[in-house]
Amino acid sequence: MTGRPAPTTSYTSPMPTPRPHLGHALASEWTKLTSVRSTLWTLGSLVALVVGVGLLAVFQTQGADYMKMPYTGPALFGLMVGQVAVIVLGVLTICSEYGTGLIRTTFTAAPERMRVLTAKYLVFGAVSFAVVVGSVAVVGLSAALMHRATSDGPQWISAWAGALGGCFYVTLLGVLALAVGAVVRHSAGGIAVMLGVVTLPPVLGSILTAWPATTGTGEAILRYNAPVALVQFFGLQDGATIEGAPAPTAGAQLVLLLVVTAAAVAASYVVVRRRDV
Repeated sequence: MTGRPAPTTSYTSPMPTPRPHLGHALASEWTKLTSVRSTLWTLGSLVALVVGVGLLAVFQTQGADYMKMPYTGPALFGLMVGQVAVIVLGVLTICSEYGTGLIRTTFTAAPERMRVLTAKYLVFGAVSFAVVVGSVAVVGLSAALMHRATSDGPQWISAWAGALGGCFYVTLLGVLALAVGAVVRHSAGGIAVMLGVVTLPPVLGSILTAWPATTGTGEAILRYNAPVALVQFFGLQDGATIEGAPAPTAGAQLVLLLVVTAAAVAASYVVVRRRDV
């Protein structure tokens, strides 16, 4: 007599098993970003540079100086160097996982790679923007408290709006660095590319203007680059000219970076989705 197979019973996990969503990826990326020492060192150096150099500039200014520049102006001097910290952190946010092999674990636990990459962009962008804005605000408020008694300075709304635009610009540079890191998958390579993007245009533009055939290209590079954009956002170059031509507006600088960053982010999604790891 042939026995019948015992009926099978479905297993029900005693633990809740919700469907994965973007919130889970955000929580995971937040944990990874805040639990590594590189984040503390890079953001700490950003705060130290922006606040330290900015306050030093504030102490060297007088109330009359703020008739021509906003109270947030001194923060620019530290942010010119501090933006490098945002760029480095953007590259490390993804390249450190490729370097250690943790990216395999990440994509195994969360096979939806687009969701993981989106969470990285959102968490990094929010944290970077908050730290940059906080650092600039400390310098701006310090300048206002020290020198407002002798000068009212430029209009507060336009000055702080420009400073927020500059903070957003620096954050976009970090997002661009994250996208470059996702494409190259190498920390040193990604940082080198971004440092070239930020620091080389003034030098390259000056070189290209030495030859008539490339003068137009060189002048365009001299007008559209990160240092010039930040100077304009912080109200220290309104109405200025570069190589005899009017300097582009801060809005034009921001649009250019938005287009470049959007293209890099789109490329990072395509590359991450197609690669094995």
